Amino acid sequence: MRRWPSRRTSEAVMRRNDSVDFVFQLVSLIVALIVVHAIYLTVVRPRANAFLAEQAALTAADPEHIEQRSVWVIVKDFEQEACFVLMFWAMAIMASKGLTTARESQLLQTELVPVADGMRILPEDSREYARQIEALPDCQRRLLLPRALLAALHRFGATGSIQDASDTSQATCETESERLDSELAMVRYIAWAIPSIGFIGTVRGIGAALGLAHRAVEGDITGVTRNLGVAFNSTFIALLISIVLMFLLHQLQLRQERLVLDTESYVDNQLIRHLQGGTTASERQGRGA
Repeated sequence: MRRWPSRRTSEAVMRRNDSVDFVFQLVSLIVALIVVHAIYLTVVRPRANAFLAEQAALTAADPEHIEQRSVWVIVKDFEQEACFVLMFWAMAIMASKGLTTARESQLLQTELVPVADGMRILPEDSREYARQIEALPDCQRRLLLPRALLAALHRFGATGSIQDASDTSQATCETESERLDSELAMVRYIAWAIPSIGFIGTVRGIGAALGLAHRAVEGDITGVTRNLGVAFNSTFIALLISIVLMFLLHQLQLRQERLVLDTESYVDNQLIRHLQGGTTASERQGRGA
């Protein structure tokens, strides 16, 4: 019966984490939208329009003038703005996950189960060691390592089986690994959506260019080339951002996988190898009866 409180605690932790993650993602999306749109209104589009006006004046004065390219023109359209909003949103989510992973990794450097070499932990001692972990601050107790240690200690105190304790800690780590992977679903969706938005810009630009094909036949290709520039610029920026996001995503996944593996190793080295199986309290009472 002891594992049910632990299970309810784990479920409560997951629900709390889900609520915090939802609020953080919503707020980070709003902040990214406001900041990027403000930069576009005050910096990007004014500079892009000024550059295009300058190039148009030079072309009018000298028909042989070759128009230069500008970063402001490349990123000025709505599709690129949407891509940057999604990029900063995904980066905020990954930064939050990365900070949590860093906190978890720092906890691996501490001695949560102070057991000297040669000492053994009996089933009746597990409650005392569990109290030491439960005394940790709430922000630390919700992390993976304390939960894995508590699950192993509770199971060992209930059954007196070292194998059961080891299996319970490994199950906790596997569940956490699956949860961490599922929490990155939004980032994966964003990494997929950004190239799609770029392709939308490509279709929009090509469609607008085809709409001006009659002017190109008459010798005025300015509108066609400008809209083709919109098409290719949106795809270029979207693919570039997608490459950067996928790199950061894989780095975060690598750190999370290492965290889970290091936690399993920590539990094995700092707890499991010190356990000594024996009869549980219920078994001793039964024999006494």
